[in-house]
Amino acid sequence: MSLNLGTLRHQIDSLDNKIINLLNERAQVSLDIGAAKRNAMDPQEEDNTHVYIPGREKQVFEKVTRLNPGPLASDSLCAIYREIMSASIALQKDVMVAYLGPVGSFSHDASLKRFGDSVQYASQGSIADVFEAVERGRCQYGVVPFENSIAGSVVPTLDKLIKSKVKIRAETYLPVHHYLLSNATLEQVRKIYSHPVALAQCQTFLNSHLKGIELVPCASTSEAAQLASKEKFAAAICNRVCADIYGLDILHADIEDQQDNTTRFFIISDAWDGPTASDKTSLMFTVDHRLPGALCDALKVFKDHSINLTKIDSRPSLLRPWHYVFFLECAGVHGDSKVMSSVVSEMTKFCLDVKVVGTYPDQRPQDL
Repeated sequence: MSLNLGTLRHQIDSLDNKIINLLNERAQVSLDIGAAKRNAMDPQEEDNTHVYIPGREKQVFEKVTRLNPGPLASDSLCAIYREIMSASIALQKDVMVAYLGPVGSFSHDASLKRFGDSVQYASQGSIADVFEAVERGRCQYGVVPFENSIAGSVVPTLDKLIKSKVKIRAETYLPVHHYLLSNATLEQVRKIYSHPVALAQCQTFLNSHLKGIELVPCASTSEAAQLASKEKFAAAICNRVCADIYGLDILHADIEDQQDNTTRFFIISDAWDGPTASDKTSLMFTVDHRLPGALCDALKVFKDHSINLTKIDSRPSLLRPWHYVFFLECAGVHGDSKVMSSVVSEMTKFCLDVKVVGTYPDQRPQDL
C-alpha cells in the first residue's frame, strides 16, 4: 500500500496542533504549581521560592525514558523535555544562572544541559565569582566544576565550598572532549592557552606533539580561545564550539588522554532540595590533629552507620600550619535524614567542627 505524502503531512499538522495545545496545558499546570507554592509560603519569603527542583527533574527524565516506546531515542526525548521544563521554570520566575565563562566553556555547556535555553545566564570570570554571584543574590543558581575523571578535584571549588555559605543543590556530569584550536598551523604554534585542569587532561598529546611549547593557564577554556583568537601564533585547548564562536581553526580533535574523560559539576544555591529515592550528601570537618586516631574515629562513624563514602579530600584550613579541613561525600543518605543527624552528632565527639555543605540526587550515569 503506497503512502500519500499529502495525507502524511496532514497527519503531521494535526499532531502539531495537539502537541502545541498539550504543551500549553502543561505550562499552565506548571504556573498553577508555582502559585500554590507561593500561597503556602510567608509572603516575606516569596523571593526565596525555588523553581528548580532537581529531584523532580530526575523523576521526569526517568519516567520519560521508561515510557518511551520509540522510534525517538530516549536521549532525544529527554533533550526535548529539558527545554519544556526550562520554559516552565522561566514562566514561573525569572531565573539567573551564573557559570564560569565566557560563552563556550564546558561550564556553559553543563549549565545549558541542566537548565536549558529559556533561563537567563550570567558569565563569570572565575569560580570565586560564581560563588559570589549566588552569595549576593545576583543569581539564584551557579554551576561550578568539582572534579574531573583524569585530573581529579578542582581545588578552587573545594576552597570556596569550605569558606562559602552556599549549598550544593545538584550535580551533573559532562563528557569532555578537548580540541586544539588556532589560526596558525601546528608548526607555527608558540604558546598554548587553557584552564589548568584541561592542560592536565592532555599531557600525552602535548608531550608528543608540542613538547617545550609555553603553556599559559587561564580562568576557563573559553577565555583561552578568546586570547588565542587575538594572538598570531597562539593556540587554545578548549571546547569544539569555541572554533565557531571565536573564529579559530581545528588543528586536532579529541586530544584528551582518555576518551571517557568526564567532569562533574555542582549546582550551587542558597538551599538544597528534599529527599529522593537516591541521594548523596557532602560535608566538611576538622579534627584536632594532636589527638591520635581522631581522623580514624571520625570516619568510623560512617562505617558504624553502614554509610558508603565515595570521595574524600583535604585542604589547608589556613587557621594554622599543617591543619586541614576534610571534605567528604557519602552515598545513599540525605542531609536532613535522622541517620545523618546522628552521624553529625557523633562526629562532634572527635571533630572540632562538622558542617553539611550539600545534599542532592545521585545523578551519576550508569556507565560511569
